[in-house]
Amino acid sequence: MNVMMTNNTCLEQDVGDGLKRRITILSNNIARVQVAPDGAFADSGLNRYGFILEPDGVDVQVTKNQDAAGLTYRTSGLTICGAKDGTALSVADGQGRVLLDQVAATVQAQGAVARFCAAPDEDWLGFGDQTRERLFHRGHYADCQTLNVKAYIPVPFFMSTRGVGVLVNTTHRIVFDMCKSDPEHFEWRDGRGVIDYYVMVGASFRELIDLYTGLTGRPKLPPEWAFGLWYICRTQANDYEAVNDALNFRREGIPCDVLGLEPGWMEKHYDESLDKSWNQTRFPIPGYALKGRHNFLNAIQRMNFHMELWLCCDYDLSYEAERRIGAAAGEAPEVAESAFFQHDAEQDTHFQYPRPMDTITKPEEPWFQHLQKFVDQGIDFFKQDGAFQVLEHPDRLWGNGMLDSEMHNLNPLLYVRQMQEGFENYTGRRAVTFTPSGWTGFQAWSGTWTGDTGGRLPTLGAMLNTSIVGHSWMTNDMEVAEPEGIHFGYLLPWSQINSWTYFRMPWVQGPTLLAMHQTYSRLRARLIPYLYTWAWHATQTGFPLLAPLILEFQDDLQCRDVMHQFLLGRDLMVTIYKSEVYFPAGRWKDYWTGTVIEGAQHADITWPKDRGGGLFVREGAIIPFGPLMQYRGERPLDEIELYVFPGLKESTFELYEDDGVSLEHRQDTFAHTPVTARSEAARVIIRVGASRGAFKGQPASRRWSFCVAVDFTPTLVTVNGQALGVGDWRFDTVRRELFVQTSGASVELEVTA
Repeated sequence: MNVMMTNNTCLEQDVGDGLKRRITILSNNIARVQVAPDGAFADSGLNRYGFILEPDGVDVQVTKNQDAAGLTYRTSGLTICGAKDGTALSVADGQGRVLLDQVAATVQAQGAVARFCAAPDEDWLGFGDQTRERLFHRGHYADCQTLNVKAYIPVPFFMSTRGVGVLVNTTHRIVFDMCKSDPEHFEWRDGRGVIDYYVMVGASFRELIDLYTGLTGRPKLPPEWAFGLWYICRTQANDYEAVNDALNFRREGIPCDVLGLEPGWMEKHYDESLDKSWNQTRFPIPGYALKGRHNFLNAIQRMNFHMELWLCCDYDLSYEAERRIGAAAGEAPEVAESAFFQHDAEQDTHFQYPRPMDTITKPEEPWFQHLQKFVDQGIDFFKQDGAFQVLEHPDRLWGNGMLDSEMHNLNPLLYVRQMQEGFENYTGRRAVTFTPSGWTGFQAWSGTWTGDTGGRLPTLGAMLNTSIVGHSWMTNDMEVAEPEGIHFGYLLPWSQINSWTYFRMPWVQGPTLLAMHQTYSRLRARLIPYLYTWAWHATQTGFPLLAPLILEFQDDLQCRDVMHQFLLGRDLMVTIYKSEVYFPAGRWKDYWTGTVIEGAQHADITWPKDRGGGLFVREGAIIPFGPLMQYRGERPLDEIELYVFPGLKESTFELYEDDGVSLEHRQDTFAHTPVTARSEAARVIIRVGASRGAFKGQPASRRWSFCVAVDFTPTLVTVNGQALGVGDWRFDTVRRELFVQTSGASVELEVTA
């Protein structure tokens, strides 16, 4: 029968051996498949606490049929066919092409196995940060269990090159065998003990990321200052050193927005309790001066830095999670899963001891409550270290009734969500959350750094794999003493120098490297309007701010193994540590030299001695550069230079702006300014339209300037139909770039040979 019905349409069926199957249609492109003993279908902690939010109230045209052979569900976007006897099941797209072919499902007391046929030409992206050596996973295991250093952010979600994505709904350890044991089949072993997964059908990786983040959450826009440089003082630093670090950034002209303190700020080392306090030897703040004008925090804030404090946490956050959903704590049976995963996984040796039974939690008291006093003192956010959350707690029965086998991977999600919501509810301002750990849905709540893995090439592998699962706010610990590390560290979504226990201040690296820090930090500061705009886009679609080439150039097989290059926003390609670069189709302009390179080829590149890697502008690019500021808000954004590399196809860009700190943008209090550009045979036309929308602090007027890459030598330049005199524009014959300054809310610039 063919009927109009809302989503969450489901059909249950006996499949033998005491198992029942439930198929639920959630939208035209998403369905949920569950297999459980005796029909005991249950949600995971991801559903319970809202890390998976199934769409509700969406009208879906569903054709469903059940006969002797089995059952079929059909929407405009997918078809699911399930055999009547046995657990075989197939998922096809709207044209009937089979994308996912489940051949078996086994449920045991200690875990469940789902097995699928693999097409000969099929491969898979996904799984988050559980490897840094590859992007595609055919012929490999993907072991998803949050571990220190080895696997900070594993995510049981993958996308097939055939146009289907799968999210396994679990918080238990799960191991994927992607044709390593059997070249014709892939499977997963889930310690949860049921089959429960969401299947999504999309024509591209971009569409699948949109579907996945629609289900698990889009990133939330951080405050604008979060996109400036961060500096984290040595853990041995005292108040005097912290103030002087801040002062030196201003003296050296290195734009910087954040100053942070490592664990040494606390009286008790690694204090996870509710009673943590300032180290009175290093930071001797009298009680009466905490909210005054003359302590070290006030001095740093008067230099317009935002303050961060390092944290560790071993608190039982599940009590607060239960309060928020209005539920009472339950009980969970113990599941023995250690013998269930059969491949020889490498053991984590960094933190291999278990954490003992909880001794600090106050069930009636939310974790964030004890941090409010520090927020009152002027702390803007907290660095939520991996300490303790990456460790197993084998003897803990958590307050929600779960054992650690279920809570271990869920706990990092509760940690960042309660931090973000606690801060925003308490202050009315946007939160910055910052942690190395995560699981399914972390991208909606957290910014991350790559933990204790340094700042060189392998950290990009971690970032690329987390970007594939929809993550955008990421950075590493910049390698400040080498040009390649400086180049890499400044050209990330977030940028951080972490002295930790060393002397990584830019001004002690010698004059050559100091000059590089000055150059790159100023470039980054001017790029923030570009970064902030594409950050906003990430909050709307889930497409990451930092992306591997394969997400943008999916049909180009040469992009599959590229792990030393990435797109930063739509229009910039960054290359790190290697001179061999792959240029996808189109033209690419070397930002350092002005040279234009034809795409669809590999090429060896060089970069100037005072740079540390390649930076290329994509044809069609429209990149807004703001005025140089030592910190965000130092001056209005009333002057913007548009760097434009026009192509034959018209390109568009909409500059996004809001007040940068409040939550009002979530009520559509922001502005967009449209820009278009195209190049014809001997003419370039660029149009800047009037801004739409308004926000507090919006500039009353703006001056636009342009740097336009052109292939010809201009003879006529007009602005809004008026020809400019020769002295009103300048053309660089080496870089082939035109420079023009204009004024006015709307501008039409035309350049003619």
